[in-house]
Amino acid sequence: MKKVLLAIGILIGSLLLSVGVFLGWALWIPSPMPEALAAMTSDETVEVRAEPTLTFLPKTAKPKAGIVIYPGARVDPRSYAPLGRRLAEAGYLAAIPSVRLNMAVLEPDAAARVIAENPDVPTWIAAGHSLGGTMAARFAEANPGQFRGVIFLGSYPLAASQLKDSGLAVISIYGTLDGVSEPREVRAAGLVLPANTVWVAIEGGNHAQFGYYGDQSGDNAAAINREEQQRQTAEAIISFLSSLETAQP
Repeated sequence: MKKVLLAIGILIGSLLLSVGVFLGWALWIPSPMPEALAAMTSDETVEVRAEPTLTFLPKTAKPKAGIVIYPGARVDPRSYAPLGRRLAEAGYLAAIPSVRLNMAVLEPDAAARVIAENPDVPTWIAAGHSLGGTMAARFAEANPGQFRGVIFLGSYPLAASQLKDSGLAVISIYGTLDGVSEPREVRAAGLVLPANTVWVAIEGGNHAQFGYYGDQSGDNAAAINREEQQRQTAEAIISFLSSLETAQP
C-alpha cells in the first residue's frame, strides 16, 4: 500500500509540475515594442479603446467593416496595435482580442464577443497571425453567415478545413523568409482554400515582423525592416477589403 501511495504521489507531483511549467510558459510572453505602445493613443483620426477589447476605430466616419485579428500564440494583443491603427486610419474597425492563456487554440470563438460588443458593424472579416490565423479561420468557417472573408498572416488553415467551399473570400499574406510558417507550408494550404484566394508574398519578410514583439525563436532574419513589412501587410489587407466592398451586391 505504501508503494502504491508513493507511486500515486509521484504521479500527481509530476502532473502538477507539468501544469506549472505549461502555465509559466504560456503566461510569460514578450512585451510589446515601443512602437506598439505608441500606437495605443487616440488622436483626431483614430479612437483607441483598451477595454473590453483592444479596438481601433475611425473617428471621421462609421467603420466600413470590422476586422477581428487573433494574436499569434504567446503574443500580447498590443503587439498588433500598429496594424490595427493603420486599418482604422483606412476606415475600418480593427479589434484584437485577448485569448485564454495567450493561446487562441484555447479560445477559438474570441471573435464572438467582439461582434457582440459592436452590434452596429454589419460586415466582419476574421484575421489572425500564425496560430491565431488558423483559429480565426476555423471560427469563420463554422459561422460563415457572420463573416465575408478570412485574412491569414504568416498562417494557414487546418488540413481538414472546408474553406474551399465556404463562400468566404480569403487572402494569405506571408513573408518569403518566414522560418515558423514556412512559405512551402503556407502555399500547400492552397489545396483547402478557394480557387480565387489572393496570395501576397512579402519579399524579405519573416514571421515575427507581422507584429511588434521582437524576434521569435525558430524564425529567420528578415531582409526588410518591420515598418516596411507592416506597410506592405496593411496595403494588401486594405486592397483586399476594398475588393470585398466592390463585390457587394
